[in-house]
Amino acid sequence: MREARKPCILWLTGLPAAGKTTLAREITQRLETLGVRAFVLDGDDLRLGLNSDLGFSHADRNESVRRAGHAAKLLLDTGTIAVAALISPFRDHRQRIRALAGPDRFVEIFVDAPLHVCERRDPKGLYASARAGDIHDFTGIDSPYEPPETPDIRLLSAESPPGDLAAQVIRYLEKGEYI
Repeated sequence: MREARKPCILWLTGLPAAGKTTLAREITQRLETLGVRAFVLDGDDLRLGLNSDLGFSHADRNESVRRAGHAAKLLLDTGTIAVAALISPFRDHRQRIRALAGPDRFVEIFVDAPLHVCERRDPKGLYASARAGDIHDFTGIDSPYEPPETPDIRLLSAESPPGDLAAQVIRYLEKGEYI
């Protein structure tokens, strides 16, 4: 594997079950096929270790995104493309990671899917639990999600398969001379 020409953080944001993790893995696989080092930082995986001490309050979500952003920056500094898949519901939190990454090193990817599609896809039944009142502060139900106002890439995950969406990201990276 080789370093990316211009390493960056690909930050996939969107509602729970919008397809961020699936897409992050597909993008990473395609980058590796091209011989480019890439690594997935998935929000669910991070909550099992690095962020296991955090809940879902606004302050804890901020800290979760901060930690993930710093881990992504460490990868960036090694020449690796960091592919971060986190809900990261607040714009100001994402802006802080953009500032941390530096100019032209943060690519905000909005994985856009309607709420009803995310609820239908939900593999863990979290939306149903949130609607039943068993889970509180669940993004999209009783906690807000602030979609990016001007994402670098907007992917309509309910309208295209993951492979097609990943191809859009790869084209963006090629055009911007990241790879």
